[in-house]
Amino acid sequence: MRLLLTIFLIFDSVARAQNPAVDAARQWHQTHQHAIVDEFIELLSIPDVATDKVNIRRNAELLRKMIEKRGLTSRLLEVPDANPVVYGEWKNPGAKLTIVFYAHYDGQPVTPADWKGGKPFSPVLRTAMVDNGGKDIPLPSANFDPEWRLFARAASDDKAPIQMILSALDALKAKGIAPTVNLKLVFEGEEEAGSTNLARIIEAHKVLLQSDAWLICDGPVDQSRKRQIVFGARGVQTVDLTVYGPKRELHSGHYGNWVPNPAMSMARLLASMKDDNGRVLIEGFYDDLMPLSPADQKALAEMPVNDEELKKELWLGGVDGGGMKLSQLLTLPSLNIRGLESAHVGAGAANVIPSTATVSIDIRLVKGISTEQAAARVRKHVEKQGFFVTSQEPDAATRMAHAKVAWMQVRKGGYNAVRTSMDLPISQTVIRNIESAFGPVVKRPNTGGSVPLFMIEEILQAPTIQVPTVNHDNNQHTFNENLRIANLWEGIETMAVLLTMR
Repeated sequence: MRLLLTIFLIFDSVARAQNPAVDAARQWHQTHQHAIVDEFIELLSIPDVATDKVNIRRNAELLRKMIEKRGLTSRLLEVPDANPVVYGEWKNPGAKLTIVFYAHYDGQPVTPADWKGGKPFSPVLRTAMVDNGGKDIPLPSANFDPEWRLFARAASDDKAPIQMILSALDALKAKGIAPTVNLKLVFEGEEEAGSTNLARIIEAHKVLLQSDAWLICDGPVDQSRKRQIVFGARGVQTVDLTVYGPKRELHSGHYGNWVPNPAMSMARLLASMKDDNGRVLIEGFYDDLMPLSPADQKALAEMPVNDEELKKELWLGGVDGGGMKLSQLLTLPSLNIRGLESAHVGAGAANVIPSTATVSIDIRLVKGISTEQAAARVRKHVEKQGFFVTSQEPDAATRMAHAKVAWMQVRKGGYNAVRTSMDLPISQTVIRNIESAFGPVVKRPNTGGSVPLFMIEEILQAPTIQVPTVNHDNNQHTFNENLRIANLWEGIETMAVLLTMR
């Protein structure tokens, strides 16, 4: 692995020297490291949870000023009851392509107590990952070690690409290199809340947002640290299930063996959903999925295999999938328990029969399977396990009329999967420009995560292509989220190439 990485870096270095945009970006980040990081820290220091409307507005206003500082026009795109989308525009009369660069400035909710230092919105520089012994260090007087990491919520997901795009514009301007595309920036403020209002905003600004393609600047590079281009994303549907026992918690000695335990019922229900290899057993779960194209299959076959390295990194003695590679499994739908609750554990545990048990499930969807189909299949499976399924919290009469009752809530904000053909002219343009600058990159049919691409394609009929830039081990969606400094510099170079595509 190390030998291959060394060869790739040598090739990468030679290729960059032949590209003016890469050269400009490289010189800029080498000579302006502190200015770039200082500006990034200012952005990261504003809390960015989508429900925090006051601070979301502060983020939006700061981003608007940051965009205008680069000479672009900027405004906030708004509809009632939605967080603003920050929009920027650079018109190039000679451009043959109009490209939207999308990122989001909101981050996942935080539990400060889980974070080292307890301050997820006070960025901290560390020498390494926390679980690898990373030490807090002050900002250096000279250059940053590329292996250092900056810790804060949204450091990777997804404020980093915003900083990369804006710094790339600085670099090109300093060298007198103008973007070759008509540039539009779309920075969303509620992606982590399911993009529940993005479709309304797009509908309200359809003419403004017309383009040849959207480049989605979100997500991590390949686990091998090679750059990658991704041509699709799984969709997502979230379902909560609650099953019931007694009206109130009961003494486990006085009522055990007689009163049904909802935690045990939930355990049996969840166990019925998957086999020992992780394959989902829900009837029809894999039906209707759209097969991969020949180009997709070729790209998949050429992808690096990082499974053994990842098992070591994550301390995994075994994995699901029945022998399939991770890259293959990410092209299939999945079902994940994202949270499970019943009574208490640890110091708060008591000898009781719980009253309820609740699970939150996320279903990752692939092209061909809709959010409605996925939810309906789960509901049918729960019913087949003997549960009376209700769409609202059951009252006493409902609970007493059925031995097994489940309340199923289909959460709002789900969306379908997308996959852009690698054979499209715009796809080939992106591939050609990135590879001419950096050598061969990883081409992935779809990412395992979910981003709101379906509504972009459906409303604007514009293809979407993802250009991930951050480190794969960034702890996104959990505590101690971080950005590897080397990825910040490399991302600026990547954005400079995309801004000067031909």
